[in-house]
Amino acid sequence: MNRLAGATSPYLRQHADNPVDWWEWCDEAFEEARRRDVPVLLSIGYGACHWCHVMAHESFSDPATAAQINERFVAVKVDREERPDVDAIYMSATQSMTGRGGWPMTCFLTPEREPFHCGTYYPPTARPGLPGFRQVLDAVTRSWVQDPHRVREAAREIATRLEEAALADRVDTVVGPAVLDAAAETLYRDHDTVDGGFGGARKFPPALCLEFLLHHHERTGSARSLQIVGTTCERMARGGLYDQLGGGFARYSVDRAWVVPHFEKMLYDNALLLRVFARLARVTGSPLATRVTVETGEFLLREMRTANGGFAAALDADADGIEGLTYVWSPGELMAALGLRDGVWAANLLSVTSAGTVGRGRSTLQLPADPDDADRWRRVRATLHDVRRTRPQPARDDTVVTAWNGMTAQALAEAGAWLGRADWIAAATAATALLLDEHVVRGRLRRSSGSGGVGRAAAVLQDHAWLAEALLTLHQVTGDPARLDAAARVLDLALTHFTAPGRIGVYFDTPDDGEPLLHRPRDVVDNATPSGSSALAGALVTASALSSVDRAARYRAAAEAAVEAVGEVVAAHPRFAGHWLGTAERLLAGPVQVAVVGSEDDPQRDKLLACARSLAPTGSVVVAGGPHESGVPLLADKGTPTGRATAYVCRGAVCHPPVSTVDHLERQLADGTR
Repeated sequence: MNRLAGATSPYLRQHADNPVDWWEWCDEAFEEARRRDVPVLLSIGYGACHWCHVMAHESFSDPATAAQINERFVAVKVDREERPDVDAIYMSATQSMTGRGGWPMTCFLTPEREPFHCGTYYPPTARPGLPGFRQVLDAVTRSWVQDPHRVREAAREIATRLEEAALADRVDTVVGPAVLDAAAETLYRDHDTVDGGFGGARKFPPALCLEFLLHHHERTGSARSLQIVGTTCERMARGGLYDQLGGGFARYSVDRAWVVPHFEKMLYDNALLLRVFARLARVTGSPLATRVTVETGEFLLREMRTANGGFAAALDADADGIEGLTYVWSPGELMAALGLRDGVWAANLLSVTSAGTVGRGRSTLQLPADPDDADRWRRVRATLHDVRRTRPQPARDDTVVTAWNGMTAQALAEAGAWLGRADWIAAATAATALLLDEHVVRGRLRRSSGSGGVGRAAAVLQDHAWLAEALLTLHQVTGDPARLDAAARVLDLALTHFTAPGRIGVYFDTPDDGEPLLHRPRDVVDNATPSGSSALAGALVTASALSSVDRAARYRAAAEAAVEAVGEVVAAHPRFAGHWLGTAERLLAGPVQVAVVGSEDDPQRDKLLACARSLAPTGSVVVAGGPHESGVPLLADKGTPTGRATAYVCRGAVCHPPVSTVDHLERQLADGTR
């Protein structure tokens, strides 16, 4: 009996018709394995995963393979978006056993949940370097039947090593200017000077490291830091990784030059890249960065919003079972859509050739240089986008993930305030309202929701951090004290339930009263998204600059302790600590606080506020409101001494004199940013 039809996860429901007798992750599944004395087959994936779909089609839909699984195993299917805690534990096991990881993840466990054999994708029959899936099933069954004691002993040893690694103490290190400068130097050495980014193929968009380098440039004036950010953003935006017609970024590039992507679009990538491009545009005035910011924000609102005001987790890589089918073009298809003259022009502009970049004579669309006729490009782009909509479209995973919606709301609110996009701010407001209204159940936060309602899984640390960060940004954008209060409640929950006993600044990824797992995961490495610990540290820094004195001191102490607790990792592996490094830069900078005080009908207040949002260093906090506004600590003791709108600029404990003109404010914001 397949039990997935009623799952809240769309990914799990995709497997509801498999002949495999799937269980969701639950105690009953492991009790069944214990009763039958068989191992557990744990399969972890997510809705937009191309190779998850391939393995499902090749193996999980095959009656003979399903019969083998059902007879010899208890099969458990997990959505990594819904259960990142389970995914983290068994990804660590997979990486330790194989030296690599990815999805679909295929693990074999004892009924005590201890892993003894792990891998990723297995084809139905053997290929060079990969055994066939049914061969693997046979081998696992043979080991389990012939020598169960040895299998269980090995599994217990693996589980012990994983728990020890998660709990290992690190040497506290102060992450000051010398460490930050050394991290930047390491990134300089790793930088691909031709194509941008770091390393070779497969190349992932390094949003977190780029943010750190922007902070570093603003503190030190380093031209090299800014150049790396500019080069990488330009190469990504002009390559096939970026959707030249619809906006938004694919997951990664299979080549080092950003030409051919893995075509799935993840919400978290686009949220983090929206923030990077908006911050680059604000710092440099780059027209390209500004355009990509606008197009990415519009993509999120157009393609990723759910009916209830949240943001969907992902768009599939595939359409009709073919990866990238929606997005690639041949010269003939361009000419059929545009006519001969515009078709030839578009093919040259977008690097579409008869040889193709993805096989079958079809190419991803690139934009190596801006068109010489902007109006013509707008017309051509709109036509091609309309034609593309008539093609098979990728499926959308409508799971609303708390952390990823927080990232998206934060980025839209921040960029929307700078660009004057009220629709972006409204979308961010709606998303956070959804999270507070539906994902908070009996006073505690849940990880995700879908068409079946809110999921049962408790929120992890990352969820709390990003919801708080989004609320803190909306507090700055709207001046609403209720957003600050809500953020404080979320942060206080995180500090209460995720802090390691007796260790300020050390956080687990799951709460102290959460479901017992093989061990309590604690991953401090920044990867595609910030680790839960670094995300919380960042939110605590923001909150410390906006809160009342007592609360601000507590939040700042917790953030500083968190950065010091992982200082060893930050110093040694900056490519995997980008958000930590950015948080350390913000601590060093203060962060800068700007309060703009004046009545709503005073046009000077709007001018001062626009100046602050444009020129304050990245990561600053900016709040506007009426004189001595209650409920907003940054405004509570500030008035308008000249009777005109007034700006106050503080860095840490040092404050400039209040000013009432844009010129004076510009000078104060420039002072100390280099």
